[in-house]
Amino acid sequence: MPGYDKHSEITSELAIKSTCCDLAIKLDSKIRLLIEAKAIGIELKETHIKQAIDYTANQGIEWVILTNAVKWQISAVTFAQPIGHELVGEIDFSTLNPKADADLEGLFLFTKEALTRDVLEDYQLQRQAMSRFFLGAMILSDPVLAVVRRELRRMSPDVKIEVEQLRTALTEEVLKRDVLEGDRADQARNALRGNRRRTKSNDDWNRSRDHLQIRSLTTVRG
Repeated sequence: MPGYDKHSEITSELAIKSTCCDLAIKLDSKIRLLIEAKAIGIELKETHIKQAIDYTANQGIEWVILTNAVKWQISAVTFAQPIGHELVGEIDFSTLNPKADADLEGLFLFTKEALTRDVLEDYQLQRQAMSRFFLGAMILSDPVLAVVRRELRRMSPDVKIEVEQLRTALTEEVLKRDVLEGDRADQARNALRGNRRRTKSNDDWNRSRDHLQIRSLTTVRG
């Protein structure tokens, strides 16, 4: 694992509530990432990543790597009901081209720098924002529907249009069912709600910070 100290930051056979994972990344006394390692030549399957995800559910660990030494997959854990995961990056050393920017970018996601500098989270959010599931959830969100309603009423002032009517029309007549149903669609809606909560928390923090700065300036000038 590039950038990690194998003696102090990589631990083996971590036990979590009677189960064990193969490797774990521990930074500042906190487990940040789990690694489920399979034998070389074994095909990586959904059941393997689900086994690793079960470990993370017990401690709130957000990232999991599944590997057979040749192929490496890193996934973000989605803490919904049921708990799930989203593939963020994947590399295959048997086909890796060290001169290809895309391959180097994919390799960078597995480094310590990507984990500690929030590169992984930013990369995941970028992928989310462009996924059809996330776009579908965004289109049906109240803020977007409110904008569409406003524009429709501006074009047709005499027509009464409610947000729920728009949501029903989009759901039943415009958007495909596979964009709105299933685990990935549920994860997209949960991610959108989580992003809104983080945005609100950041806005509240920024307002509090600005208020404190204004009070400090007033006190100094007084």
